[in-house]
Amino acid sequence: MNSDFSEEFKVKGKFSIKKTETSYKGKLTKEDGLEMIMKEKEKLRELQEKLYADGSKSLLVVLQAMDAAGKDSLIEHVFGGVNPQGCNVTSFKTPNSKEYAHDFLWRHYLAVPQKGMIGIFNRSHYESVLVCKVHPEYNLSEKTWDDVKDFDDKFWKNRYESISNFEKHLANNGTTIIKIFLNVSKDEQKKRLLDRINEQEKNWKFSSADLPERALFDKYMDCYETAINETSKDHAPWHVIPADNKWFARLAAIQIIIETLEKMDLKFPELSKEDKKGLEDAKKQLESE
Repeated sequence: MNSDFSEEFKVKGKFSIKKTETSYKGKLTKEDGLEMIMKEKEKLRELQEKLYADGSKSLLVVLQAMDAAGKDSLIEHVFGGVNPQGCNVTSFKTPNSKEYAHDFLWRHYLAVPQKGMIGIFNRSHYESVLVCKVHPEYNLSEKTWDDVKDFDDKFWKNRYESISNFEKHLANNGTTIIKIFLNVSKDEQKKRLLDRINEQEKNWKFSSADLPERALFDKYMDCYETAINETSKDHAPWHVIPADNKWFARLAAIQIIIETLEKMDLKFPELSKEDKKGLEDAKKQLESE
């Protein structure tokens, strides 16, 4: 039984969203998956401590998905066991006036994790080639362009190039990047949106804006496919995870993150001879009290 999915959903070559399966869960039962997640969380906690102690590298996890795909709950269940001092979550909403006064990547660069840290982008710089491609009029708020006609193929090509250059720059300067698209089906999204309406404790999660965006589901899928194909690079790969089963999406995500951290060649700091002697002296002093 395959229980390691860290490489299975990595985009390699030409990506087609129509060929992906949203409900895949291998041969695991939910009980198996939940038990595995608990064990993997302990591994992640240990690796995050090592990353923090090493202090020379950082990890950026980019999460993208349609509404109700499970981004928030994935963050909670995957990162719930790590030291909060070594992990930052940034949720990107509609840009404010100050953010619109800068280039579209400016606010994202400010949120990049410092060395020793894990940074999580809940939505990200990719919104500029997803929601802003479905609704090109949003780009006019940047005050650089005069008309939606300006947003032609060349414009989008430049955006993908800017994103790839941004990620390459981060990778060249010590930040390892993982990009995850939680691939939820339209039917499963419908079920989860209805749950938000029918279950009173979930009512706060539902927004009237969810339905107009749902009507554009197929357009969003086209934008995701293009963005993934344009920007999945060796230095910043995309992983497309089946997300109809939340427990499985969490398991696949945590395995991808763990394997990435393991490949980062992290080390606990080596003490000098002088520092080691200082420890021995401190130990003797404490034991003699």
